Amino acid sequence: MTSHAPTPHAPTSHAPTVPDTPAPDGAPPAPTRSRALALAVLCAGMLMIILDGSIVTVALPAIQGDLHFSPADLTWTVNAYLIAFGGLLLLAGRLGDLIGRKRVFVAGLAVFTAASLLCALATSQGMLIAARFLQGVGGAMASAVSLGMIVTLFPEPGERGRAIGAFSFVGAAGASIGQVLGGVLTEALDWHWIFLINLPIGLAAALLALRVLAPDHGPGLRGGVDLLGAGLVTAALMLGSYAIVGTGGNGWASARTLLLGALALALLAAFTLRQALAARPLLPLRIFRSRGLTAAAAVQTLTVGGMFGFQVMIALYLQDVRGYGAAATGLALLPAAVSGGAVSLLLSARLNARFGERRMLLTGLVLLLAGLALLTRLPADADYALDVLPTMLLISGFGLANSAVTALAMAGVDPRDAGTASGLFGTAQQVGSALGVAVLSTLATGRAHALTVAGHPAAESLTAGFRLAFTVAAGLLALALLLAAASARPVIRT
Repeated sequence: MTSHAPTPHAPTSHAPTVPDTPAPDGAPPAPTRSRALALAVLCAGMLMIILDGSIVTVALPAIQGDLHFSPADLTWTVNAYLIAFGGLLLLAGRLGDLIGRKRVFVAGLAVFTAASLLCALATSQGMLIAARFLQGVGGAMASAVSLGMIVTLFPEPGERGRAIGAFSFVGAAGASIGQVLGGVLTEALDWHWIFLINLPIGLAAALLALRVLAPDHGPGLRGGVDLLGAGLVTAALMLGSYAIVGTGGNGWASARTLLLGALALALLAAFTLRQALAARPLLPLRIFRSRGLTAAAAVQTLTVGGMFGFQVMIALYLQDVRGYGAAATGLALLPAAVSGGAVSLLLSARLNARFGERRMLLTGLVLLLAGLALLTRLPADADYALDVLPTMLLISGFGLANSAVTALAMAGVDPRDAGTASGLFGTAQQVGSALGVAVLSTLATGRAHALTVAGHPAAESLTAGFRLAFTVAAGLLALALLLAAASARPVIRT
């Protein structure tokens, strides 16, 4: 989440500023209070989106019973969101560079909030799925530009590190808090409230953003909207996401999955060729000259794939094997939110400044790998304090890894490409989430089914499936660790 603020007089400059933010040419920096308020608004908007991403998973059984979803159709309440979110991040980031990131951010919050109301009012399966897709559109718009806005607000490395720590706290804690909140709201009220809670947060964040974030002016759509490139990459990402999330019901080797995957890869190849030839590309290939961004995006894809898949699998284990209710499951995951959030907010910036982001990334990945490795021997009759809680505490490593990899990703990115780079990094995260859940859930389900057919008890079969999922998740973290260790040299601060 880092970049450098551009000079406001340069024709290519269109980074967001707050009132009184000067050029970084020796003028005094923007007031700390103004930038702190801007950061708080951006974090609030992202917290709402991240909470919603996890709050729904706990309420799925209640939604299924109320709207009479079949098990296969129920997954589309999550998949519709993932497909829209993952498919539009890159386009939304580029639009932020062209027409202003503040505009795209506020518009995204408005779309997301309106879609949340539609979700809460849904009385049919089709209405809920369509509203969830619209939520994904709004979430992509707000998420794609948030990173670029934050890094240009804090050009000084020390302040930038603290801002990244605060933003990473939202990511580390938001998902687990969402599961706690989802369980409480679903049991105390009903599932509609998991969407209604977004309304006050979204409205307040949008209104404050209009006041706190100063207008930023990009070159406008005339500055380069590659419509063909936008269509190719959006279609490729959506089709790829659709293929991935559909593997649970169709399998990885099915004709449907292979055909959609091949088509997505062909569209992605056509997009890459288009970017090399276009006068004003949607994704300037010069971005990949930033070795830090390219390596960090790959590391983040693997890390998020393992961790998001773990989060879904451990919640299912606690409910399906150990018999936890929705609220109890959320509370069981709370230590991960508290420990990860504390590390992100209180320690990550200081440790990054003292030891460097690369070392902290490696340390965080080692902790995550150790936590998941413990679950590879999880028994069917696990004791929470002995078998699960240690992993919940080791997950605090995500607070270190997430802030460090974000800083490494954006350091050295050209300010004019901050929104596009933010969208690219977000796309890597989203692809990792979709891929992780699809791979781990498919493996766990297949293993459990095979053992059940062979006559093993249900609890043991399910647990064996989850152990396989945790083993693969640990493998993804191991790959991320190896890639991080072998990747670019530490970033040289300027």
